[in-house]
Amino acid sequence: MKHMLANQPAQEVSCPWFLVQLKPNGLAMAQRNLKRQGFPLFCPMQPATQKRGARFIKTWQPLFPGYLFVSFRPESAPWRAINSTYGVARLVRFGGDAPAPVPHGLVQGLQMRCDKENRLLPPETLEPGDEVRILSGPFADFVTTVENISKDRRIWVLIDLMGRATKVAIPRDALQRA
Repeated sequence: MKHMLANQPAQEVSCPWFLVQLKPNGLAMAQRNLKRQGFPLFCPMQPATQKRGARFIKTWQPLFPGYLFVSFRPESAPWRAINSTYGVARLVRFGGDAPAPVPHGLVQGLQMRCDKENRLLPPETLEPGDEVRILSGPFADFVTTVENISKDRRIWVLIDLMGRATKVAIPRDALQRA
């Protein structure tokens, strides 16, 4: 009995995500067998360059080699079947009998940075003059303008504090194009 549809978009699944350790070269086999069992899967892929003969070829490799994310409800899903699936070594757990869920938001954050085929998208580039929204920190939800980007990739923005424009350095991962 399938507990979830395998073709259901991963973003709509509200179940926790777990980490599966794979057997060597077992990614394709594990994905095929876990999908057949109805488990939603996520394996972010990153670009890599391989040399084949005299040519260089762009390929896609897992961001976390040897691991795969799987989503299920531990209280209702037949999760013990995952450990005996071809291509799977084991569900990652930290003591105890039950598998350990990955921190909430980790997989969703990775999915937001990937396309439909789970390929990581290149980071969005910002230029001086771009309007950005600050995502975290004491200035969260402020909309401001990029003043400049230094050689060490620090992004300087102008923030209006008490009627005065103040130049502040903000990490790139705390900014989003507005």
